[in-house]
Amino acid sequence: MTYKILFLDIDGTILKSDHTYSDITKQAISTVKKQGIEVFLATGRPLHEISGLAEDLNVHSFIAYNGAFALHQGKTIVDEPIPQNNMEQFIDIAANHDHELIMYTRDQNYFTNFERPFISKFIDIFGLKDNTAFTPEITDQVLGATVLNVSPEQVALYEIESNLRLSPVHVNGAEHSYDILRKNVNKGYSVEQILSLLDISREQAIAFGDGMNDKEMLSAVGEGFAMGNSHEDLFPYAKHRTATVTEDGIAYGLNQLGLL
Repeated sequence: MTYKILFLDIDGTILKSDHTYSDITKQAISTVKKQGIEVFLATGRPLHEISGLAEDLNVHSFIAYNGAFALHQGKTIVDEPIPQNNMEQFIDIAANHDHELIMYTRDQNYFTNFERPFISKFIDIFGLKDNTAFTPEITDQVLGATVLNVSPEQVALYEIESNLRLSPVHVNGAEHSYDILRKNVNKGYSVEQILSLLDISREQAIAFGDGMNDKEMLSAVGEGFAMGNSHEDLFPYAKHRTATVTEDGIAYGLNQLGLL
């Protein structure tokens, strides 16, 4: 099989828990790029927070905000903000249940509250930099959102429409945090748009991920790899199970395909 495209989640896939990545991972990405394989970073993070990593890895195409925005070599492919009425409902739900929201636009991260310890911890865990206080004027510009301080029993509060689901943030220290996802706008949706635009078959596509926000992406490609450190419920959506991020799971999986 001639593979043409590779989608890589960031946290728990490229990046270890200390926010570093191995030289083996960087070399693996460089090697497949030299073979003409297009590489996308595919993340729940906002685009403005991954520019440094992208530069380090020499990657210039992205799926961000859990699939609500996609960029190929500077050209926008997907741009799907969360409907404003949904965001207004989420803000009300959070206020009524002692939760907090982080809302990600194209340029900033907006917080409903900076004073709570779990907010500071979340900022530190993900190294978020472009942070400011929420203002109602941006509710029509939100590409992604995370709700914090939520118990498992409260998840259903945000699933106000059949199109909406909450996905646990699969990073140590970020317990009780959930990304708000849409079933029709996710990483898999962006993968499908990209494959169609570039005229690449799903069989020629590879993806690596570790969280439940990766399940649609792993299902949308021919060679889906769940990292060894993945959320247990992710494995049924992947064709392969690779090594953990600390064991260079990306390189291990690409080697299994004969690419390294």
